[in-house]
Amino acid sequence: MQKLLKNREMLLGLIIIGMILGFTTRAPNFANPDNLVTIFNDTSILIILALGQMVVILTKSIDLSVAANLAFTGMAVAMLDSAYPGLPLALLVLISIGIGAALGAINGFLVWALQIPPIVVTLGTLTIYRGMSFVLSGGAWVNAHQMQPDFLGVPRLPVLGLPILSWVAIAVILLIGFILTRTAFGRSTYAAGGNPVAAIYAGIDVGRARFLAFVLSGALAGLSGYLWVSRYAVAYVDIAAGFELDSVAACVIGGISIAGGIGTVIGTVLGALFLGVIKNALPVIGISPFAQMAISGIVIVLAVVFNARAEAKKGRIILRDRAAGKEVTA
Repeated sequence: MQKLLKNREMLLGLIIIGMILGFTTRAPNFANPDNLVTIFNDTSILIILALGQMVVILTKSIDLSVAANLAFTGMAVAMLDSAYPGLPLALLVLISIGIGAALGAINGFLVWALQIPPIVVTLGTLTIYRGMSFVLSGGAWVNAHQMQPDFLGVPRLPVLGLPILSWVAIAVILLIGFILTRTAFGRSTYAAGGNPVAAIYAGIDVGRARFLAFVLSGALAGLSGYLWVSRYAVAYVDIAAGFELDSVAACVIGGISIAGGIGTVIGTVLGALFLGVIKNALPVIGISPFAQMAISGIVIVLAVVFNARAEAKKGRIILRDRAAGKEVTA
């Protein structure tokens, strides 16, 4: 039992189950299967964004521009769908992924080639991409009646009891899991964040790994751009404002080390679901929006403290006292 509780993902899963059961005492239908499906569907876009953010954080970087990328991409494909109704939906989705990947590549290039700190780069591009959304749209909204029925309807279509939006999130979970565990890029990602110096000696191009991580994060943000405007049937400059912080929070809560090199896909998914359960439950039990923000902030701070303590306890073996049979850690 003690070993079970030391498993971060297992413990977080138990906490989520406990939260659901606890909220059920105040809202009897909260644990209803239909409501749980709704919670997962509502959290799907955050899961996709957080997985892209996770890959970047694993390389010892951060991407604060994911929500701005989402906003610009969503506005672009919504305007395209409105101006050219005959465009196939598959093409629009590919365009959204391509735009997102291009914006991510800009971040990655600035970090890789110019050696600018990732937080500085993405804080700047966050503002730039939001500004580009305003310039592109002229500050106007694209509303539901301007979009085509298939553009809006496909993510909502139920398949085997789940909307297609949820299935897209599941597909992304499986894809990122495969990339990180079964490909050379995945191994390079962990190495680049875990020990960059050793990675270089092992022949890994750390800069290239970070660049590709930003491209992948951007591509997922672009996909999320289409999913967001189709899910909520509106595109405007400030959509997903603050969502970049939610993506970071999901990673931190899920056990992704902000120092890089540590974390799992399932941990990130559980971190996003943790936030999803809170955001769905607090309004139901009558908690004000301001209190919700405070509670979410407290949870994030506690998660950071928990992660820092866990990493400090593990330490790093730098000397081994052979005579005494003791290990000295740093």
